Amino acid sequence: MSTSVPAPSRPEAPAAAWVRPGPSRLEQRRDLLLGLGMAVAGVLGTELARGASPSPVELGIGGIEAYVLSAAIALPLCLRRRFPLIVLVAVSVLFFVAGERVPWAFGSNLVTQASQFIALYAAAAWAQDRRRMKVTMVVVFVGMFGWLISGFVRALRHDSIKGTTQGVLSPYVSYVLLAIALNVLYFFGAYFWGRTAWAGARQRYELESQAAELAAQQQANARRAVIDERLRISRELHDVVAHHISSIGVQAGGARRVMEKDPEAAKNALSVIENSSRTAVNEMRQLLGMLRAADPELDDELGTPSLKQPQAGADRLPALVADVGGEGLEVGFHQIGRPIELPETVSVSVYRIAQEALTNVRRHSTARSAHVTLRYLGDSAVEVEVIDDGRPKHAPVGSRLGHVGIRERVGLLGGESEIGPRPVGGFRVRARIPLQVVPGVAAYGVQGGSDAEEKA
Repeated sequence: MSTSVPAPSRPEAPAAAWVRPGPSRLEQRRDLLLGLGMAVAGVLGTELARGASPSPVELGIGGIEAYVLSAAIALPLCLRRRFPLIVLVAVSVLFFVAGERVPWAFGSNLVTQASQFIALYAAAAWAQDRRRMKVTMVVVFVGMFGWLISGFVRALRHDSIKGTTQGVLSPYVSYVLLAIALNVLYFFGAYFWGRTAWAGARQRYELESQAAELAAQQQANARRAVIDERLRISRELHDVVAHHISSIGVQAGGARRVMEKDPEAAKNALSVIENSSRTAVNEMRQLLGMLRAADPELDDELGTPSLKQPQAGADRLPALVADVGGEGLEVGFHQIGRPIELPETVSVSVYRIAQEALTNVRRHSTARSAHVTLRYLGDSAVEVEVIDDGRPKHAPVGSRLGHVGIRERVGLLGGESEIGPRPVGGFRVRARIPLQVVPGVAAYGVQGGSDAEEKA
């Protein structure tokens, strides 16, 4: 008797109003096979009961009534999950008729008893209208126990229950108590087992709904983290580009004043303007690419910074390490390679990546020590790595959206990131960022942004 549940078709419905979905096609086929198989087994059981009877038995109308009834009781089970209440009523009526018409086959055929049990279980487990199910159960229980008590009265009237009085109670009283106990276990056991199956299906539905809701929230939070990170980068790039534009304005004004008096000075000023404009164009392209993917409505939600802080950059990593260290966390810093002047967007990103990684170490790790390494890989790339010796705390360790932001930032710059536990213990955050624009990635931020979203 399978109790598997198909995927709920209405996940938005509240748990209090949940209605168990109908059976799947596979479950319907299984019910069909179960009903047909038990019908055949019921006929065989009746024949075995006939052969084992110590006295001749009455087969009923046409000599086949006992066989027909034993098969008919099981056949409604073919629809036990599609129409559980109708099946329960039909099986109960046939159960009663068989008990009255062919009691010898009724009492000795286990298939008949099992059919009534399955019908009770299916009604409690699969009925969609729970109020109607309870009313039907009450009617069936009252009818069955009334029939049982009627049998006790008839047995007492005809004095059909006899035996040697070897126990404390008489044979009749012992029989009555034993029959009542068995029937209580039989009927109420089937009912409560079915209720347990129904409650289990409802719990699975609630867990699936909660899992779907959590997955949707996680996806929304990850998307928000990507947008927030892009807006943050855009503001930083705004400062960088504004610096270059201001420099261009100053140099252009100077060149205009000395153009006739000192052509060589004007030429030098124009050269500075040329270099600054090229740098500003590259930075502006990155800014434009990131802003294209950002949500403009978030500006009002996030607000604008109230205080102007010093521009973050790779040269401020030692100060960052000094600020984060202390209070049970020892943080070291090491620089490898010949330092070179980094593009301002790369320099800011190196600082922000290290800052986010160290923040995660302090908030969400049991680490006692951490180390920041800055590697200058010639003129091609720069790499920042933060490692620690801790493990995630047992308490909730955050949403990992900081990692999404790191991947997004590195992806927009055409770099590579590695975030995860170390084989020797602890955690590693490593990011490698090229110092030159990668065609199709950092020029407009389109491909890089897509890659980052796929990683997130």
